[in-house]
Amino acid sequence: MKQQQTPGGARAAVFAPVDSRARVETVVRRLGDAIELGLLADGEQLPGESELAGRLGVSTVTLREALMALRQQGLVTTRRGRGGGSFVSLPDVPAEERLKARLRGWSTEELRDLGDHWAALSGAAARLAAQRTEPEDLVQLRRTVREFTDASDAAARARMYGRFHVELAAAAQSARLTREQVALQTEIGALLCLVLGDDSGACREEVADRHRAVISAVQDGAHESAGALAERCVRESTARLIAVRLAL
Repeated sequence: MKQQQTPGGARAAVFAPVDSRARVETVVRRLGDAIELGLLADGEQLPGESELAGRLGVSTVTLREALMALRQQGLVTTRRGRGGGSFVSLPDVPAEERLKARLRGWSTEELRDLGDHWAALSGAAARLAAQRTEPEDLVQLRRTVREFTDASDAAARARMYGRFHVELAAAAQSARLTREQVALQTEIGALLCLVLGDDSGACREEVADRHRAVISAVQDGAHESAGALAERCVRESTARLIAVRLAL
């Protein structure tokens, strides 16, 4: 089933030129991150090879190797003939045991350090967004919160949670912050399934309320409040993730 394409600055950051020294792995990481986060929709057709290579600032040879790697990972499928091309393929819902095994690879100190980095990014993004953004730039953030509350499973909620922070950076009009958020979500995003699986809805509503408070502060131009609220969102989620890690 196709998902609605995500508009705005986050998508623009996906297709911005990569570092001129980049290897195939950089392109794979950029596109793979965007697919994992849902910034590129399931079933969406990617631009043609020549156009996509030009937008990313790499050779067509590099791009083809990257697409091959993405196909091997199950993130892209290729169709031949008329109407063919490369299409996004959203990965399957990660198994809980697989995620727990992955979480065991993190120490609590490493998780705290990652949480500090994440909080700093989101706090800075919220402060800048409060100073720079226009009301229409908040439409996608509100939509993402609605999709988060409507999500039927933990994997979808984790994607929406990560996307919110990416879109917050996009609202700050900072391509670098946006790319940093995309990269960070690939490290921790899937693990959030372990703390967002509360089917009672209590955790879901608490997170949604925190995100709405960030949006309100950004809209009001209250940059310090927006930053503090964004940081609190991240620290609360990190604390829950650490609690899960300690219980393993």
